[in-house]
Amino acid sequence: MTDEPTGLTGPVTEASEAEVAEVPAPPSRRRLRLLISVAAAVLLLDIFTKLLAVRLLTPGQPVSIIGDTVTWTLVRNSGAAFSMGTSYTWVLTLIASGVVIGIVWMGRMLVSPWWAIGLGMILGGAMGNLIDRFFRSPGPLRGHVVDFFSVGWWPVFNVADPAVVGGAILLVGLSLLGFDYDTVGRGKPDDQSGTVGPGEAEHTE
Repeated sequence: MTDEPTGLTGPVTEASEAEVAEVPAPPSRRRLRLLISVAAAVLLLDIFTKLLAVRLLTPGQPVSIIGDTVTWTLVRNSGAAFSMGTSYTWVLTLIASGVVIGIVWMGRMLVSPWWAIGLGMILGGAMGNLIDRFFRSPGPLRGHVVDFFSVGWWPVFNVADPAVVGGAILLVGLSLLGFDYDTVGRGKPDDQSGTVGPGEAEHTE
């Protein structure tokens, strides 16, 4: 007696391939893509606006937007965000590099989309200013960042500065509200009110 082909090989293989194709990507991978997308958007906007500022503005000659309160003002900043720490340019560059590496490492474990957005804002802003630190004068690690937007008494800033600060504020708010980076929603404390141990069960009978 000869074995007859059952005809199940083809359909089983096709079904298996369909099941594999329908399996969604892990949450951490989707959040990493979201982080990278936000960071790329911030970075590209920061680079583009800085190029326009350098091309169209003249240092020391503000261009009025709303009187003297809001102006386009081109300055070269050797400090951190909003012109802070101007005497520690190379230290700030090393710190920013460490922040970028830390965010990239942490991005592989992200589950929360809000944390991905906040970290993406910080990553994009940090990379935007790091490009200036490495490639603008007076030299690598000591380059001055291009700032161009002035509002009242607030120090002149660029797109990267509010992105970094805004992302940091978002992460602090998420932490205070109980939203962890490795959970989708709000973290909940262990509910022990409905848990009865063996000893407690004997006393209740």
